[in-house]
Amino acid sequence: MAEPAIRLQKVHLTLGQGRGAVHVLKGVDLRVERGESVGIVGPSGSGKSTLLMVLAGLERADEGVVEIAGQSLQGLSEDRLAAFRGRHVGIVFQSFHLIPNMTALENVAVPLELAGHADAFARARRELEAVGLGQRADHYPGSLSGGEQQRVAIARALAPEPAILIADEPTGNLDAETGATVADLLFAERERRSMTMVLVTHDKTLAARCGREVSVRSGEIYDDGRSAALSSAAE
Repeated sequence: MAEPAIRLQKVHLTLGQGRGAVHVLKGVDLRVERGESVGIVGPSGSGKSTLLMVLAGLERADEGVVEIAGQSLQGLSEDRLAAFRGRHVGIVFQSFHLIPNMTALENVAVPLELAGHADAFARARRELEAVGLGQRADHYPGSLSGGEQQRVAIARALAPEPAILIADEPTGNLDAETGATVADLLFAERERRSMTMVLVTHDKTLAARCGREVSVRSGEIYDDGRSAALSSAAE
């Protein structure tokens, strides 16, 4: 069997200390194949966003195996983990996380510069054009609409050409029409680039567009969606 894009085995994570400690992830097992699109769903507080942060290497598991793009994340220093994430994992957040005193072009280019790409600004401009914002490259986030800011964030995530795209409620701060446009862009780019994509969403319609839905409840995966995905593939 081919090596998966993502493999989690018996992953546990507790956040906080003492009486305030919360066992957020409880023995999570998850396998995502290369090129697969997976929607993670579940009620608020179920641990789905924390699971996504573990996949992105932004939270470290207390126990278990976390392998992303064939690399075990256990034992990596913060610098090596950041470098790995910069090469292999693109991340889109609900709240955009753009730097307000940088233009759209600079927001996309700076992570590329930090990763050592000599053509950072040329690549950043191409990515902005790919998301329909070529004419807005010199605008600051404050002068962009929410949908435009999220498209800049998507361009920034895609610019390093990651193998894996991770999105946490990517349409959560957008109205329905704008959210649909952003969702169309995400899925079109995933298809065009043959990326693996994992997204957390409360939007059932958005989750249903993925090849598989993984349901999380109380820090555990109670349905990994494999049976439904296999049934759909067989039809």
